[in-house]
Amino acid sequence: MSLEFFIASKYLKAKRKEGFISLITLLSVAGVTVGVMALVIVIAVMSGAEIEFRKRILGVEPHILIMDYSGKFTNYKDVEEKLKNSSNFKGINAVSPLVFGQTLIRSASGLSGAVVRGIEPASGVSIIKGFTAEELEEKLGIDKKSDEDSERVFPKIIMGRELAKHVGVAVGDKVVLMAPGGMLSPVGQMASMTRFIVTGIFDSGMYEYDSSLAYININDAQKLMGMRGRISALGVWVKDLFQSPQIKDSIVNTLGSTFYGRDWMEINKSLFSALKLEKTAMFVILTLIILVAAFNIASTLIMMVMEKTRDIAVFKAMGATDMLIRKIFVIQGMIIGLIGTVLGTFAGVFVCILLKKYQFIELPSAYPFSTLPIQLEYLDVIVISISSIIICFLSTIYPSYKASKMDPVEALRYG
Repeated sequence: MSLEFFIASKYLKAKRKEGFISLITLLSVAGVTVGVMALVIVIAVMSGAEIEFRKRILGVEPHILIMDYSGKFTNYKDVEEKLKNSSNFKGINAVSPLVFGQTLIRSASGLSGAVVRGIEPASGVSIIKGFTAEELEEKLGIDKKSDEDSERVFPKIIMGRELAKHVGVAVGDKVVLMAPGGMLSPVGQMASMTRFIVTGIFDSGMYEYDSSLAYININDAQKLMGMRGRISALGVWVKDLFQSPQIKDSIVNTLGSTFYGRDWMEINKSLFSALKLEKTAMFVILTLIILVAAFNIASTLIMMVMEKTRDIAVFKAMGATDMLIRKIFVIQGMIIGLIGTVLGTFAGVFVCILLKKYQFIELPSAYPFSTLPIQLEYLDVIVISISSIIICFLSTIYPSYKASKMDPVEALRYG
């Protein structure tokens, strides 16, 4: 053990007459512990919220949308084959054509506007959250009427939970879709109307999607919206979500200037930017708790310097350098900071593990999550711990400097 560390550890073990300084030291440790623990828990909750939002959004959205500037995306089969088979796009998991547009959904008991998406259920992609590719093919596949079947075979539709509630339908009920894609008449363009049977209801966990989104077969969507032989976009699903921008740029560069793309980060930029800003703001605000604890460390060291004036004078008279004196009080402050940081980190991680495992904090129905979302990121924990140690170190600079500049003659005379 070095001399500086030995002396610093001795000073932290206060005698009975120095009990007040010992109490302030404990309060300083407790302050750092509470600050670090609060930071770890809050940042884990913010990270969990971001991941939950991402899961819900990507449960109904492709990772990348590839579109044609002309609005007449007719050669999509060739483009789809090119993306699937090209060795330049190894990061692509699946590609599927999409048709989307605004419609009105009418039932026997209600009417509502909706965004209808035409998908290819046989593409092998689980496009809708809660439905496997096989279930989609069953619920949205086209049934062909046999000669013995006297009943009409209706095209199929899967609706969002809130949308189904709004128009008052359940699985097995029939609805009418109206879209501005019908034939021209002497009085203008007529709305296209088709009756569908509800074969499924999905719950994405996002009210905006559940209240306005419905899925039908892509062939039915093309007929309904007057887009025979055309699609709105190609949906691309990738292996690594965070490689989406690079893959999107690579696809657009390969296909040519008539195409453009949008990835999930661009489409939901405002939401994820707000979450990131909120996470940063919470980090800054809660760091103030550690800063208050750092002031306690500084005040503890200042009182310690005043208490140990005679000791410092003796050390200097025996030949101790200014650097040695500074190290004694820096080490003393860092011991307090390190103990508080370690205790706070372990306490924060422990609470996060408990919250994630048992989920005993339930949220009101107004939130998209039923329980508090928790996601521990090791990088966040490391950044919090390092930030706490740096703040504690900065709080030791002034007291240690004042101690090193003390005049031994004056200190022995008045100490």
